Amino acid sequence: MTDALRVGVVGGSIGGLFAAALLARAGHEVTVFERSQHGLARRGAGLVAQQELFDLLHRVGRDDAARVGVVAHERITLARDGSVVSRDASPQTQLSWDHLYEVLRAALPTASYRLGSAVQSVEPSGRGAVVRLAEGRSEAFDLVIGADGLNSVVRRAVAPESTANHYVGYVTWRGLIPEEALPPAAARPLLDRFAFFTGPESHMLGYLVPGPAGEVERGRRRYNWVWYRPMTGQRLRELLAEAGRDPQGASLAPGQLPDALRDELVADALRELPPPFSAAVEAESRPFLQAIFDYVPPRMAHGRIALLGDAAVMVRPHTAMGAAKAAGDAMALADLVAELPLDEALSRYDAERLPVGRAISAYGRRLAASLPFARP
Repeated sequence: MTDALRVGVVGGSIGGLFAAALLARAGHEVTVFERSQHGLARRGAGLVAQQELFDLLHRVGRDDAARVGVVAHERITLARDGSVVSRDASPQTQLSWDHLYEVLRAALPTASYRLGSAVQSVEPSGRGAVVRLAEGRSEAFDLVIGADGLNSVVRRAVAPESTANHYVGYVTWRGLIPEEALPPAAARPLLDRFAFFTGPESHMLGYLVPGPAGEVERGRRRYNWVWYRPMTGQRLRELLAEAGRDPQGASLAPGQLPDALRDELVADALRELPPPFSAAVEAESRPFLQAIFDYVPPRMAHGRIALLGDAAVMVRPHTAMGAAKAAGDAMALADLVAELPLDEALSRYDAERLPVGRAISAYGRRLAASLPFARP
């Protein structure tokens, strides 16, 4: 059993907070380094609830947050004209990313979550690891967890020979709007259902999630839509440059898409999507973008440094398992650290969780093969 540790978590999004909350609750001294200046509230959208999320919330004493969800009572598929072509009575619960973020952040002391702390590198050091910050300071820890997502700097310390993501040739456009922003003709088929549409150049889905503070009452919820579209690597770089972002980046946050490009997106929606979905796109004034990548590392731990969540294995969003996988990583790591000497715990973590990540990654590629524009 490991004594109380000094733990550094690089990345303050959901995955990092999963690990930080569990380890802090177990009595370890945890510091989270988050590069953003103002936090990540309102950065996420919807999450399809999975058992791992419920299990983790139970373990941090927040079963109440697991009950803050919206149930879609059936799944429907729309035709291009907006008619319903299939129904499946499979109830499913959706959670709010930003409410989950706030719940987990509240589980940590305020001083433990350091905003504006960009990490430049992580390096092994004796019986621990050192976090080097972009501002020039360094801090030593017994254990460092890399939960810094797609462009993880911690990967370089764990798997220096294999850090690059593979762009798979398509993106998701996303929106998150108050349910009352949907016109009645769109609200009738979409609300309280999990809806889908697949066309020659589109795969679209949408569902309700709680309001920003966890509201689940009718009229206070939000509609989350996700639109998959093909995009060449060259066009992705051009679009990011047109938006004034790094052409080598992978996303646009709400508000970063120029109005002219947003107008083009709406025009495409009107031309390609069923009317209820095109109305949802038109109602979103600040759509955001996520490019889709694959990444599976040769290992998830090296020395006293471990990877978790998207920093470890990128899985395609079709699986609806990204957050659940990160929660599973965090719970496995916390359990092993509690049961075993640290070096043995990290070795076991790698052996147990890397096959899980590989399997979910492969599952996502198989799902993607059914899209009319994607390649597995």
